[in-house]
Amino acid sequence: MNDKAAIRVGILMGSESDWPTVQHTVLTLDELGVGNEARVLSAHRSPDAAGEYAQAAAGRGLQVIICAAGGAAHLAGVISAHTHLPVLGIPMKGWSTDGLDSLLSTAQMPSGIPVGTLAIGKAGAKNAALLAVAIMSLSDPELRARYLGFRKTQTEQVLAIKLPPAGSV
Repeated sequence: MNDKAAIRVGILMGSESDWPTVQHTVLTLDELGVGNEARVLSAHRSPDAAGEYAQAAAGRGLQVIICAAGGAAHLAGVISAHTHLPVLGIPMKGWSTDGLDSLLSTAQMPSGIPVGTLAIGKAGAKNAALLAVAIMSLSDPELRARYLGFRKTQTEQVLAIKLPPAGSV
C-alpha cells in the first residue's frame, strides 16, 4: 500500500490459500498508488464478521470491495448484500472444476445484488484492481492520470515488440 494514500479498496479472500493469487491485486493497486487493505474473511466460516466488514466499509472510506473465493464462492455475494459499494469478484481455482464452479457462483447473482465478475485466477486478480481503479478514476482526476499512464505504457510495450525471424526459435 502507498503509505500516503487513504485506504480506498478492501480486498477480501475466503481463505489464506487464495493469497498467492490475490497478492497480484494488491501489487497492481500499489503500483498505481491506491491505498488498500487485504484480509481473510469467509462467507461460511465467519459470516457475521464478513457482514460487519461490508456494513462498515463505506463509513471507513472504502470505495470498492474486491472479493476472491473458490468453490461455492459466496463471499462476493454476501459482501454485496451488505453494502451499496461496488463489489468485484475474483473466482479462484478450486479443488474440483479448475474454477468453473467459482466463476458460476460469482457471476450468477440474483437480480438486485450485483457482483462484477472477473476472470478466474491471476488475470482476474490484476483486472479486479484495474477495474476498481477505473471506477474510482471517474471522480479522481489524479488517479485517472495515473491509470491512463499505465494504459499508455502497456500499449507502448506491446507496440514495441519485435518478433524474431520465422524459424529462429
